[in-house]
Amino acid sequence: MAYIDFIEKVHKKTTRDYLGERVIGVNKAECAKIAKKFDINYWDGDRKYGYGGFSYDGRWRPVADQIINHYNLKPGQKVLDIGCGKAYLLFEFSQSIPGIELSGLDISQYALDNAKDEMRPFLRLGNAIELPYKDKAFELVLSINTLHNLDLPDLERSLKEIERVGMGNKYIVVDSYRTEEEKVNLMYWQLTCECFYSPREWEWIFNRCGYSGDYSCIFYE
Repeated sequence: MAYIDFIEKVHKKTTRDYLGERVIGVNKAECAKIAKKFDINYWDGDRKYGYGGFSYDGRWRPVADQIINHYNLKPGQKVLDIGCGKAYLLFEFSQSIPGIELSGLDISQYALDNAKDEMRPFLRLGNAIELPYKDKAFELVLSINTLHNLDLPDLERSLKEIERVGMGNKYIVVDSYRTEEEKVNLMYWQLTCECFYSPREWEWIFNRCGYSGDYSCIFYE
């Protein structure tokens, strides 16, 4: 297991007003309840409910290329993205490696219905704790900004499921904090997180669950 960052630059492209957008004058509990439906409000509604509009802008292409190069992916290999959303990352994989076999899974029907047209045939509705795939089916399993939305028992199940369906490389990204300031910012900003830990705690959980892949963390500086 190694710490490898592919998405810090994408994360930092978005500016965040932690207090103005998610705390002051906002009923945070109600916003979280709405966000956890993962429907239009979460993806394309007001910023207080989630992304505030999640549209394709090409920013995931460098991420896809870094992942492809690092894991030496080739045409004919199979990649699964758990929590694929609107499948922008998978689309970039398809553009960089024609012939790669892609699968995406997400809990949000709205996201799948509004995914890139080219990717919709390869997407399915489902959750991370019971993956509808055979053992050792994928050369690479990804899950970016998804697993921290599970409670701890389901997080353990999902990590074991990732191990089951992956035959080799795995890469996940989760929310985390290194300082008290980052912890507070995370609490201000998050809407859907159930698990948020320090990197040391994440590593402990990964080892306890038998997760053998790579990972990185999102920090709210």
